[in-house]
Amino acid sequence: MSNRWKAGFIQAFFDPLTVGPALPYGPLYVWGNNNSGELGQNDVVLRSSPTQVSSSTPWSALSAGQNFRTAIKNDGTAWSFGNNNYGQLAIGNRVFSSSPVQIGALTDWYDSKVVSGYGSTCAVKPNGTIWVWGQNGSGRLGDGTVINRSSPVQVGALTTWLKITVGYSATHALKTDGTLWSWGNGSSGETGHNDVINRSSPVQIGSDTDWLDVASGSNHTVATKTDGTIYSWGGNAVGVLGLNDINIKRSSPTQIGALTNWSKVFCGQYFTGSIKTDGTLWIWGENGARLGDGTVINRSSPIQIGSDTNWTEEIEGNSNSVTAIKSDGTLWVWGQNDKGQLGTGDRVYVSSPVQIGSETSWGEVSKGGNWSTAPGAVEYS
Repeated sequence: MSNRWKAGFIQAFFDPLTVGPALPYGPLYVWGNNNSGELGQNDVVLRSSPTQVSSSTPWSALSAGQNFRTAIKNDGTAWSFGNNNYGQLAIGNRVFSSSPVQIGALTDWYDSKVVSGYGSTCAVKPNGTIWVWGQNGSGRLGDGTVINRSSPVQVGALTTWLKITVGYSATHALKTDGTLWSWGNGSSGETGHNDVINRSSPVQIGSDTDWLDVASGSNHTVATKTDGTIYSWGGNAVGVLGLNDINIKRSSPTQIGALTNWSKVFCGQYFTGSIKTDGTLWIWGENGARLGDGTVINRSSPIQIGSDTNWTEEIEGNSNSVTAIKSDGTLWVWGQNDKGQLGTGDRVYVSSPVQIGSETSWGEVSKGGNWSTAPGAVEYS
């Protein structure tokens, strides 16, 4: 199990039983596209530099979907803002909001692992339960239906969920026993069940009990195991699976190479990346300045980005850019920038990692939905 620093103390990462003390984590910063008020500034004005979201209570977690945001305050309350056409703000209606609105009245969201996708959000609470809301096409919410939800609903009654990741229309989750589960759209094999069947409830992928991390893109998934191996499955446009070929789909987990030092994984729409145990960063798939290797050449197998060995678990991709934090707390970005989504104060594309400012206190990153053409970024420090 890895750890991360939070406000001067170490908190277990991905541990659903750990509820951190009521210490302030810090302010919430946003930038990028703002057509639906997804920056929480009570307007629809684009920002190309980090801008703080007003709040008297520090924020402790966040997640960015396509044109909407979900965030948790240090008092355990959950908040959302932005687009709400599917009920993804979880406020019981479909009314957009350009400033944070509270989700219900519960205060037990503290330290929840929250992830947002195309029009839906999933959260694992500290007690190991899964809660979902928003768009439910193909059963992506996992509640046994295809009905959109404008308020949080629990998936089953289990309390053994550990981590969850949301793709365009499929969802994957890890349990505390190391098993991997999925549900939603399987048309490209992205659910990993060796078929193309949609599922509206969680179904285990194989029988392995040694899965470590998982991430999903548009219609593909990547995951690592505790032995340091890495696997991918689903659609394979432009070599996004990293298997040195293109357009050949896989409907079950397929190992990438034979190395055993892979750790954290992340996905964009059509690109994939991983941080190795030695702190190096590797990416593959569609480029167009997204990969950070200084070129616009697509890659169908992993390539190393630079030579740095201080990349951390805090790294996120979306449709066209990447945001990452190094172990020294600095913030780095690269990719397309037509809506100021890099936070560099301009709209210039960047094909290699560049630092945002000089601060060394960034804590977590979350990118706008993997499929937004110009998503914003949400950060807190």
